[in-house]
This record gives sequence, C-alpha cells and structure tokens, in this order.
Amino acid sequence: MVSRDAAIGIAVVELGLVLMPGPNMIYLVSRSMIQGRMAGLVSLLGVACGFLVYLAAATAGLSAVFVAVPGAYTVLKLVGAAYLLYLAWQAIRPGGRSAFEPAALAPDSNRRLFVMGLVTNLLNPKIAILYVSLLPQFIDHERGAVAAQSLVLGSIQVGVAVTVNGVIVLVAGGLATFLVARPLWLRVQRYVMGGVLGALAVRLAVARHSPATS
Repeated sequence: MVSRDAAIGIAVVELGLVLMPGPNMIYLVSRSMIQGRMAGLVSLLGVACGFLVYLAAATAGLSAVFVAVPGAYTVLKLVGAAYLLYLAWQAIRPGGRSAFEPAALAPDSNRRLFVMGLVTNLLNPKIAILYVSLLPQFIDHERGAVAAQSLVLGSIQVGVAVTVNGVIVLVAGGLATFLVARPLWLRVQRYVMGGVLGALAVRLAVARHSPATS
C-alpha cells in the first residue's frame, strides 16, 4: 500500500498548489464575497465533486492514455501553461483585479453555484496536471495495485484541497475587507498572484516529465 513518505509528499504538493491563486480560489472567493459563506460552501461542493471526477479517472488509469498517446499530454501541458499565463496577465495587467477585490456579480442559484464550481474545477489546468503528471510520481509499483494507491493518494489530495478551500471560503469576506482598506496590500497581493501563476506556467511549459517516465 502507499508509504508514509508518499502520503506526506502528495499532501505537501497539494498544499502548495491549493495555496497558489488559481481558478478555484478566484471562483470561491468571488462567490463567498458576493453571496456569502453559504454560497461559497455550495460552490465548494461542486469543486469537491470535480476532484472526485479526476480521482475516478486516475484510479481507472488516466495516465495510461497519455502513455499511449504522448502528443495528448504535450497538448494538455501547453494548453494548461497558456491558461495559467492568461490568468497571470489578468492579475498584473493595468486595471487588473485581485481575487479578493469585490466585483459586481449577479447572485446565482444554488444549482448554478454547484455546477459552476464543478465546471471550474474540471477545467482547472493545475488539477489536470496534478493527476496526470504529479500523482503518478508517488506511486510505487512494488507496493501493490496501482489503482488502490491512486485512490489513496487522490483521497489525500481531495481532503487537503477541500479543507484549505473551506477555510478560504470562511475567511474570504474578512480578508477582502482587510485588503480593500489597504490598497497597497491589495496591489501587492495581485502582483504576487500574477508572478506565481506566471512562474508555474513557465515551469509547466518547459517540463520534460511525462506520464511515460513515472
């Protein structure tokens, strides 16, 4: 079964990823600020279901598809990098907005909140890369069934992600109020977010690792 080092490793990797501002954080923060914590939690439920979809795919052997069709992995990697660069530009461009800066968004129904949370996560390139490229690195073929290890490691990832995102939902309003009252902090947060996303995009684009070498 999964080793303790592998369990800790995937937890640390996921903690780093979930703390990097991206589509999930931006969506959850915006909804929590506009419609309140309950709307944020409903959105988080949709995000959690998106994680479960990826987990099911990983357990079923998603990486095997990319081993058989290496070009598909390259396309996914480049599209993900381009999307992260787009998010970085949206953060640092003149007139760009912080994830914690209030925006005029129309309230949505619980059903739409759930669906948008699900779709946002399914289209999140960070999560796709995590399951396709990073998670296989923690699997030890000498420790038993790969599917079972994928299930355990993926469950750890989901647990960390949902817990951290839940905290973000609960504190989003207070943090936004703090930042809005301090324009310099808001600007710094925006540039830090853009820098992190840009660095991640470049690293992803130039990485030579593929599921075939896991």
